[in-house]
Formats: sequence, structure tokens, C-alpha cells
Amino acid sequence: MIIFPLDEGFYSVDNSKKFIPFNPELHDTKDRPASLFVYVRPFLVQTASDLILIDTGLGYENEQGNLYLHEHIRAAGFSPDDVSLVLMSHLHFDHAGGMVQNKDSRTVLSFPNAEYVIQRGEWEAAYSKPSASYHTDIFDVVQRSGSIRFVEGNGQLNKNIRFEVSGGHTEFHQVFMIEESGETLFFGGDVVPEPEQLIRKFMAKYDFNPRKTMELREAYGKQAAEGNWICLYYHAKSKPYSKVDFKDDTFQILS
Repeated sequence: MIIFPLDEGFYSVDNSKKFIPFNPELHDTKDRPASLFVYVRPFLVQTASDLILIDTGLGYENEQGNLYLHEHIRAAGFSPDDVSLVLMSHLHFDHAGGMVQNKDSRTVLSFPNAEYVIQRGEWEAAYSKPSASYHTDIFDVVQRSGSIRFVEGNGQLNKNIRFEVSGGHTEFHQVFMIEESGETLFFGGDVVPEPEQLIRKFMAKYDFNPRKTMELREAYGKQAAEGNWICLYYHAKSKPYSKVDFKDDTFQILS
């Protein structure tokens, strides 16, 4: 397997749930009170049978009107049309905005040849529990396309990909394990979004169930250490993926 981190940039976000680009060289955190500051980094994974996109970022465009995500995929040597699977951990805007794009005054799928893998409970929650984090206008386009593959609970998507409902960050948040040739990639979405969050125990107010999320981070971290998994970090500041070790009740982030 080959991993391609697709860096979509650094943003601030406040209670309005609007993601505003943030450049530490130009901007001051004091000018954006009550904000979180996050990196956004979807992943492209090439296996023997699929080109997999894991979460889709914000869907922001450059000055030429092209998705940053598409430009990064092309820079990696592929076309957006080559993507065969889009794995969605959950449907918050910073993970799901890039599922669609504006093209010729229409909103269409960003990855027209892909199957979009979405946990059914997460989809239903997005519609039944209104939140600024969910942009259902995006989901309407994906639904009309007929390209969704709904999954429920835990299971095996194909011979290489397992999914598991973790909950925690959202009620039906899911994680993915991609296995090939004795190697396992683990994508923890917003349950394990940064390597630093494995090292320190804390409960975040932005999680659906903060305590459960904290406990899940430790549980998945231990599984990753035991199984020699490569962890992919969606909101990592610097190290987009790594293996981890667990000794003396402490995690260590490996190269």
C-alpha cells in the first residue's frame, strides 16, 4: 500500500462552525477568540485493487475554481476519476465538504466513479438532528447520485477493508482498518485525529461523548501498538502518519 497525505491547510473554527484559513505568519490567534485551530488532511491510499480516499476535507477551491483536493490527487500522479472508494468516518463538514464540487453552475460528485461508504446511522443522524456541522445540501447531491454504499455496525467492506462503529466523536462515527500484504493502516477519524492526543488523556467538549472518546483513543492506540499498525492522523500538525508503541502506561509516537 502507498499512502498519500492530502494537506488541505490550517484553519480556525468557532461556534459558527465556519472554517477560516489561518496562516501563523500573517494571523494572530488573539484575533479569533473562542476558536479551535485545526489542520485538515484527507488521505489517498493505493492498494492493489483500489484507489481509496479517506474523508474528503472541506471541499475548498483555489483561485482557478479547482478543488484543492483534486489538485493534490493530481500531484500524487492520479486523476480524481481514478478514485474507486471514498471512506467516510463521519459527516461533519470538515470531513465531508469535498464529497461534491461546483461544476458548470451545478453541484456534482467530486469523485464520480467512486462508491461512497457511509455508516447509515451517521447519515440518519445528520438529517434528524440538525447541526451547523452537517451540511445536508451536500448529502442531497450524493444521495441523488446513487453512489452511496450504506453500512451498518461493524463489518468487512471487502477482503482488505474493515469498518467499525466507534461512536465517541459522533454517535455513529466509524473507523477503518485497511489490510494488505501483512500491513495494516488504521484511520481513526476524529477519535484519533492527532498523534499528540494519544500521549495525553483529556476529554474534549466538542465530542458527542467526551469520556468515551478519551477511552477509545487509548484502546485503539493499544491495538495499534500491539498490531504494529500504521495510524493515519486527519488533523495532525506535522506527522500525518506513524506507528506507535505503548510501554510503562505511556504511548510513544514512532517514525
